[in-house]
This record gives sequence, C-alpha cells and structure tokens, in this order.
Amino acid sequence: MHENDLKLLEETFKKYYFDHFDLIHVPPRSAEREFGYQKFNSGMIRHLTIKNDKELHLMLMNNVPSDVYCSNAYYSFPNLPMEEKDWKEANLIFDIDAKDLNLDCRNDHICKKCRSCQEVFVNLSECPNCQSKKLDQRSLTCKNCIHAVKQEVKKLFSILIDDLGIEQNNIQVFFSGNEGFHIYALNTQYEKLGSRERADLVDYLMLRGTIPETFGFKKFKSERSSFPDFDEKGWKGRVAEYLFGSKSKRSKLITKILADGYSSFQKQLEDVKEAVGIKIDPNVTIDIHRIFRLPGSLNSKSGLTKQKCENVDTFDPFSDACFIDDKPTEVLANCPSSFELKNKKFGPFKNEKVLIPKFAAIYMICKGLATSTW
Repeated sequence: MHENDLKLLEETFKKYYFDHFDLIHVPPRSAEREFGYQKFNSGMIRHLTIKNDKELHLMLMNNVPSDVYCSNAYYSFPNLPMEEKDWKEANLIFDIDAKDLNLDCRNDHICKKCRSCQEVFVNLSECPNCQSKKLDQRSLTCKNCIHAVKQEVKKLFSILIDDLGIEQNNIQVFFSGNEGFHIYALNTQYEKLGSRERADLVDYLMLRGTIPETFGFKKFKSERSSFPDFDEKGWKGRVAEYLFGSKSKRSKLITKILADGYSSFQKQLEDVKEAVGIKIDPNVTIDIHRIFRLPGSLNSKSGLTKQKCENVDTFDPFSDACFIDDKPTEVLANCPSSFELKNKKFGPFKNEKVLIPKFAAIYMICKGLATSTW
C-alpha cells in the first residue's frame, strides 16, 4: 500500500473510532472471549483479553487497527495459545455473502486488477494490456447483490425459528461491512455443539446430502402418499412447495417423477437444493475458534461499518453503514465500474484525478481502485 494511502486510511479510521465510540462495545462475557486486530500493512495480532469498553476504546486509539475481531467462543483462558484456552462453548454464527450466490450482476461490477501491470478492467478473464491471467478481484457490491443476500437471511431466519426452535429475540443480524451479513443465534441450546455437530447442522440448512428416499422415492416400491405434502413442517413442506407449485398439480407431478425414475429425481433434488437451500458459508459456522469482525468496527475492504440491522428489509448498507465524513478528497481513481454510497453515484473512472467525498475516496482506496494524491 502506498504511504499516502496508508496515512489517509489511518487518519480516517482513527477519527471514526474517536467520533463513534457509541457504536463500539465489548460483547457479553467479554472477559471469556479472545480479541484480535490487524493493522494496515501488518499481520494479525490475536489472543488478547479485553474486559470492558474503556479497554477496547483505548486499544482502538493506541493502535488504529484496520480490522477488529472477537471470538464467538468462550474460554477459561482466552489470552493463552489455542491449545491451552480451555474451550467452553461458542455462539452459533452464520455468514451469508454475495460472492457465494452466483449472481449475474457480478460480472458487471467485479473489477479485476492485473498483478503484473496493474491494469484494471471488467468482464474479461485475462489482462487486456499484457494478457496475464494472474488477477485480483475487487467487487463493488450493488443493490441487487444486497437484495439477494437479504432473501437468504430471511430464509435462514425462518428456519432458525421454525425448525430449530430459536426464539426470535435471540437472533441478531449484522451487515458485515462489505458484501454480506452475519446472523448470530445467542443464548441457545446449540452453543455447546462441537465442530462435527455444527457440520451436521450446516448440512441441514444447506439441504446437503439429500437423497430421493428422504422425499418419498423408493427404488423398488414407491408409495404416492410417501411424497411430501404442503402442510408438512420443515424441509418436506418447503420441497413440496418447490416441486409441485400447488396442491392441484401434486398428483400429476408425482406420476411424472415416478415415470422418469430414481436417477432423474436425484438430479431434480440437486436443483431443489440450489433453489431453496440456505447459501451460508459452511466453514464459518463449523469453526468453533473463529474470531469475527466486531460490531461497530470498520471493514478495511470497504471502509464501511459492521452494523446491526434492526429491520433487514429497510436497512441500506450503502447509507446506514457509511459513517466516514464527506470532506472533499482528491484521489487518482482507476475504477471501471460505478458504485453508490449515501445515495450518490460515483464512477466509472479511468486513471483520472477526481475530487470526491472522503467516504467514496476511502471506499475506492480500500478496494485498491484509487490512490491518494496527497
């Protein structure tokens, strides 16, 4: 990272943390959690103990981290090496990210940066300047991406309540600060589950490992009544709704499923899984020692804040999680796709000096698509 960019980012992040202490708090049982942080152009510092907000705010001002993290796990000795921490339990956390949804719109706003010549472009698999295929990707998340992620969040929300029996007031949703959302299930009977059990839970949520027998198709003798119906709870009812569309079509479509055979139905279930399974990042939920971005902290991939969503439908991350000020800032921008922040559109820019609000300048610098002209 250029020295001018580093100076601007550190100054901006420090000002944010000074101005917004009210957004940043240690979580419950903080003395039992592991904290960590990363500085710009530096590695991760982990195995820290922070007991209260005063200690947290002091750490932020003294170190000016690019990213701040806290464990979902509770330990007897959180500041010791991992094998000595004495794991007790861990909150159940899910990560849903736009990059995992295979959305068509992403072709237009994933900027690719050539590692060889630094050329930036979209919609190509190799550098148009030097033909190198060694590329870094920088996504400028759009409203369509956020809308799609929200639909997955709401699907997960329903299953956590209806299938897993988690109370609604124990579920919290946070915008991650970049491309997705983190969903926390707190104070539940699932906190003592180990990685293997959480992997089984992930399989259930993603509808992985389903077989025709699960939904009524027997290889040798299938009973029509064994196929799922609309009023059944859990995945059977959801799959019935997807497969048959309406109750009036159920009988006719079961006849077709039986005529097409076992293998055909198996392939059909793969389509069902893709359509109705929850697209969470499985590794995040399974990892019982993971440290997660701290709510209220900035995300160095965007300059946006990890922000709690009281209402998922109305939450607009491009405004509600954008707290950097609008001081005019000049940057040299090379951003081939446009983006929106605080209801303003920016770009595209082609290697040009532009005077823009600081929040937009920081966003592009974090994405590697602009550099400060200080």
